[in-house]
Amino acid sequence: MTHKFDVVVVGAGAAGLFCAGLAGQRGLKVLLLDHSEKVAEKIRISGGGRCNFTNRDVTPANFVGENPHFCRSALSRYTPQDFIALLQRHGIAFHEKHKGQLFCDNSAEDIIQMLLAECDAGGVTRWQPCRVSSIKYASSADGAGAGSYQIESDRGTIEAPQVVIATGGLSIPKIGATDFGYRIAKQFGLRLVEPRAALVPLTFDGEAWAPYAQLAGLALPVLIETGAPDATPKQRKKAVVFAEDLLFTHRGLSGPAVLQISSFWREGQPVRINLAPGVDLPTLLLRAKASSKKLIANELATLVPSRLADAWASRDPAWQKPVSEATDKALATLADRLADWQLTPTGTEGYKKAEVTLGGVDTRDLSSQTMESKQPGLYFIGEVVDVTGWLGGYNFQWAWASAHACAMALNTPVQAHFV
Repeated sequence: MTHKFDVVVVGAGAAGLFCAGLAGQRGLKVLLLDHSEKVAEKIRISGGGRCNFTNRDVTPANFVGENPHFCRSALSRYTPQDFIALLQRHGIAFHEKHKGQLFCDNSAEDIIQMLLAECDAGGVTRWQPCRVSSIKYASSADGAGAGSYQIESDRGTIEAPQVVIATGGLSIPKIGATDFGYRIAKQFGLRLVEPRAALVPLTFDGEAWAPYAQLAGLALPVLIETGAPDATPKQRKKAVVFAEDLLFTHRGLSGPAVLQISSFWREGQPVRINLAPGVDLPTLLLRAKASSKKLIANELATLVPSRLADAWASRDPAWQKPVSEATDKALATLADRLADWQLTPTGTEGYKKAEVTLGGVDTRDLSSQTMESKQPGLYFIGEVVDVTGWLGGYNFQWAWASAHACAMALNTPVQAHFV
């Protein structure tokens, strides 16, 4: 028996659930399927279990991809305020933490139940767990009308003129991440931007990191950027700089600052960190030299966390003495190193710790208005696409916006515009 639908959505994560519900409410007969028994595991674990579901201040500048303009259309047509209005209709309480980041007051489960309710309102059929073994496309018999897709699954054969791939990326494999979406894109001749772990901790060579491993657990606000040590002032002015908290770990660096910069970092490239932003270290150290007999480490501990001050002062004999006995040059060097710490990661913690996947289906092969690919009737939404947001709710907003753009275009004769 062949099961027939107007559209099949593959992947019951944030983008897939939202798209299926919207499409169903537009009157389409929708099947939503996923290989996992549970829906939306990434929503469930995000934001410490409270889901950072969007950011009030979303702009296209908060996204990374080969074509940074691709996301503009979808983001402009479905905004954070639109999603907030949906939460309010469902009576879900939320709050803003900082920098526009919005979280549920209660639990991420509220978002999941809301999306499921939206699917129920649209009469969406859900099959879970359901594995897809193949997707094939057949042109219409006369070659003039729309063709159809035949999907072989462990629950039988499915036929539909439209298929939406919302299977996400490779991050967090323990909750079911796979390369299914990339394989389907390749099968139908679409290009891929090489996937890589993003929003991920950075790691360093064990021996080189040994002096800093003792700082594991220490967190402090910093400025962080990528860039060559010999970058010109003009190049540095153009660099992406984040003002966030840094966290030292046994293997390297983490925290929001590092997760943010990891989306811009490339192998062999150093990162530059100001460990005392907003502090005039040269002036304050010279002032201490004229009035204090304390050790440099003790004076430094009034300006930065004491553990960092001790570890830093231990790096050079010139810094292991009373501040009054230090040379001006030694104090200037100390200030400079703290304000511009340059170090080169050896890698990242990989997909197991990455919050998202950079890269994916090349946007040159997708319509920015509809998310339809150059393969007729085949759509890609959410994380599987080469659009990656910053840390702070941006990736969920891309899920909602891309799902909305797709759902509004399904079964509608829209001329695709590729950008």
